[in-house]
Amino acid sequence: MDVSAEAARRFLVARHALSPARSLTPDADGVLEVFRRWGSVQFDPLSVAGRSHDLVLHARVADYDPVWCEELYERRAIFEAVNKGLSLVLVEEYPWFRGTLSLGAPRLLAENAEVAQRVLDRVRADGPLSSLDFESAQSGTTDWFGVPTNTVRAVLEAYTVTGVLGLARRERNRRYYDLVERLLPAAVLAREIPLSEQMRHKLLSRYRTHGLLGVGGGGDVFGGIGPAKPDPRFPGYPGRTALREQLIESGELVPVNVEGVRGKRLVLGSEAALLESPPVPQPSVAFLSPFDPLVWDRALLGSLFGFDYVWELFLPPEKRRWGWYVLPVLFGDRLAGRIEPRIDRAAGRVQIVGLWWEERFAPGRSDGFVEAMRDALRAYLRFARVTRIGWPSAYLREKRRFGARP
Repeated sequence: MDVSAEAARRFLVARHALSPARSLTPDADGVLEVFRRWGSVQFDPLSVAGRSHDLVLHARVADYDPVWCEELYERRAIFEAVNKGLSLVLVEEYPWFRGTLSLGAPRLLAENAEVAQRVLDRVRADGPLSSLDFESAQSGTTDWFGVPTNTVRAVLEAYTVTGVLGLARRERNRRYYDLVERLLPAAVLAREIPLSEQMRHKLLSRYRTHGLLGVGGGGDVFGGIGPAKPDPRFPGYPGRTALREQLIESGELVPVNVEGVRGKRLVLGSEAALLESPPVPQPSVAFLSPFDPLVWDRALLGSLFGFDYVWELFLPPEKRRWGWYVLPVLFGDRLAGRIEPRIDRAAGRVQIVGLWWEERFAPGRSDGFVEAMRDALRAYLRFARVTRIGWPSAYLREKRRFGARP
């Protein structure tokens, strides 16, 4: 397929349920619809403007309430698994996500066999436990993905990676682990899927989620699916390249040339018709999480949307061009700017730390933008459970345009 850049942009916002934004039904079914389309939603516990998965869902589900996701977790409709980082997945898809090519987790368990056995015995006897429930806080440290940490915590995480333990619940950011057979239905756990097929499913899930990824993907988009070519460390695993070719040969993925974008892209075969004839974008505004799948491929943002996005969380303040936790602002099928909101529930407000418009974007002269931005801010206030916006003195024009209570 050969498509124009305009068609590609329109396709992406439409298939991401962002045209218009917040268009899925305002209930748990709307949340499940996102999971059914993508397979998983990346999780991150950091809550400044809202937790990442909540921001992703808020952008798509009308009047989204984080309680809906928590209730789905409690009744085991969704579960935590490793996909693109730690992710929430549909429980019925868990058999395709439980496998791992990790070498570090099994090695850590073997190197700390005595501690690992004590941890497992304790969880088996006492039920859900966090690392603080173990008295072995002084049991030393070990290198866990390059970060020195408590051995018990590392063992708990390694058991989670290998599918022995799962997350029973979270209390704030504290994780409580239990045996996975006590957390998920026996029929789900009894389903045996060959590892290579699991990795094929995970690879397809990245294309399902983004919609127009290339072979490289950018960043860690294909992390956790193993090397591109066969590797003797993973017997029987053909590598990502072979799995991708299988998906193309079966018609599940279709190669695409996009005007002005370097390299071939791949679209789901079931979405090829939408890419050929995407709808005209609606004039709505959405605030996108730094982990939103639409912004996974930063190079594509530059070539297709003309938008330079760097998540500056880990940069020292003096090196930041924008801010600490900045969200891209999507208007229709263009990325119009970026916003840095902080939720301050004690003060009952959302504090706008920064707001930056793209060089060629004029908010007051863009048809439909002002009301769409007000609508997005109103929805965000409801999401944050506060009633007003705090604008710094440097943003008096924006305060007049959008209001403290839009």
